[in-house]
Amino acid sequence: MTYLPTTAQPGLAHADPGGARSSPSATARSVLGLPEPVVQSAARAATRRTLERVGGPLGLATAAAPTIAFVAADAVAGLGPAFVALGVTAVTACAVRLARRESPGSALAGLLVAAVCATVAAVAGEARAFFLPTMVLPAVFVVAYVISFVAGRPLAGVMVNRLSGGPRDWRRHPALRRAYVVSSLVGLAMAAANLVLRVVFYVADEPAVLAAIQVGATTLFALHFAVTLVVARRLAARPRTAPALSTPTTR
Repeated sequence: MTYLPTTAQPGLAHADPGGARSSPSATARSVLGLPEPVVQSAARAATRRTLERVGGPLGLATAAAPTIAFVAADAVAGLGPAFVALGVTAVTACAVRLARRESPGSALAGLLVAAVCATVAAVAGEARAFFLPTMVLPAVFVVAYVISFVAGRPLAGVMVNRLSGGPRDWRRHPALRRAYVVSSLVGLAMAAANLVLRVVFYVADEPAVLAAIQVGATTLFALHFAVTLVVARRLAARPRTAPALSTPTTR
């Protein structure tokens, strides 16, 4: 790295009395004998990449805004104003996504989901029905995870492997397969808990709690997917031929 030569060549500290190449923080670390924050920087970089995978804080907030606006307006002014708040917020969220150069398909999909949920709530005449369409999603994931385990192809591997650059025969890659199995088990548990909580609070007619569950579940699933992708990419980058290099010396 470019900032390490000052420590690798101590003589440069005397050759540059003005300290033009060293920052105040680097000088303080040198005087106090503290190590360079390489590990901390790596952790921050990994965290930043993970957040970027799910759209960052702004992306998560944009996705949650229509649901929060609908429930808040319904609690304050009733179902009619809630539809107005939902429409304004959903269109604004779509515009923000397009301005951030996100996929037009995903931006329009968010708008379509809001429209479908609003239609169901309008037909049923109650706010909790807004969450009926999205309640199908965790049920679909539970079924998909179970089927993937029965088929011997963990769902996390099917969804993530190509994006992570993993090999086609990832099921024969022990580290990758193990990571995908663990990720799929976690995903199955999350989807099942999500479904149960949604059913319980739908029956109890708690739209505010349903909104909190939907926003929280969306964030958790996005982070789960991003972490799985980061881990899979690191495992896929490991050379699989490394153990074979030592075999000629043992024969």
